[in-house]
Amino acid sequence: MPLGAVYTAGVQLGAHALERLGPPRRDRVLRGCSTNVDNLAAGHWETLLASAFVVEEPMPLPYALLLVAVLGYAEYAYGAWWTAAVFLFGHASATLLVYGALRRTADRETRRALDVGTSYGFNAVLGALTSALPRGTVRNTARVGLLALAAQPVLRRGRTFTDAGHLAALGVGIGLSLAFDRHAGQDHRKIALA
Repeated sequence: MPLGAVYTAGVQLGAHALERLGPPRRDRVLRGCSTNVDNLAAGHWETLLASAFVVEEPMPLPYALLLVAVLGYAEYAYGAWWTAAVFLFGHASATLLVYGALRRTADRETRRALDVGTSYGFNAVLGALTSALPRGTVRNTARVGLLALAAQPVLRRGRTFTDAGHLAALGVGIGLSLAFDRHAGQDHRKIALA
């Protein structure tokens, strides 16, 4: 079974298990895994990994299927280790970028906000996968289009720090894809456009 499917199923099962806990225990678990400003400022660096395996509530089916599809294609094109490395690197990098931006300026509510989930890693892998598209206009258009979509929430009123985190994670992934482009001889399965 592909690693992406196992990961997604595990996160979903964990979310359902968390729903069965009473609100105080559930909140304690979520806060203990959160990469919020207060946790990171207190040196709880283990949350950089733990937060990628916990969601506040079960993922909607369309998002879970999209996560499986993106991770599955990344595994097919580049391998399971590559996919896991990009996912975790993107997740941690985006988290640290957001932390760096908020650590001195965030209000109390933002400092303690829950910050868990799969979306930063998902965005990083999605961005990195642009290197599997045909070179030239298709690849460049996909990169610009994805960045434009991710920038929209950041530019609106009522934005949250996670909106910035999604953009940062996608940027990290696209940065990695630019590095992969330099290794044009790398063996992977390209996305074919008929």
